[in-house]
Amino acid sequence: MTLTEKQQQLIADYSVIEDAQERLAAIVDRARRSPPLPDTERTEDNRIKGCVSLAWVVRELREGRCHFRSDADSPLVRGLLKLLCDFYSGAPPAEVAATEPALLEELGLARNLSPTRLNGLRSVRAKIREYAAAAQS
Repeated sequence: MTLTEKQQQLIADYSVIEDAQERLAAIVDRARRSPPLPDTERTEDNRIKGCVSLAWVVRELREGRCHFRSDADSPLVRGLLKLLCDFYSGAPPAEVAATEPALLEELGLARNLSPTRLNGLRSVRAKIREYAAAAQS
């Protein structure tokens, strides 16, 4: 499945929840059920700079595909990071580098986030794009 198809599937899955705040709550709840990153992966190298909350993204390349895991000290940020990491995980580096995540806007989540949260998410996207670009070379 391409990232475009995956994005459309995620949008369809979350669109059944009519209220954007309830969608956000579902995303946060889903992340709450996932295990946290171990302290050994909460390193400065994995930390997202530009995010008000403490947030980390762990990346790896397996069989030519990018995989991402994340954690944050804020439940909201943790949920949004998990959504982005799940979206990009399993895709080849070139596709990760080239595909922008429209799902936050499509699901009406971006308009419910503060400018500092949106800036943090841009930092996450930049870190994911940097990793994918480096994995291509």
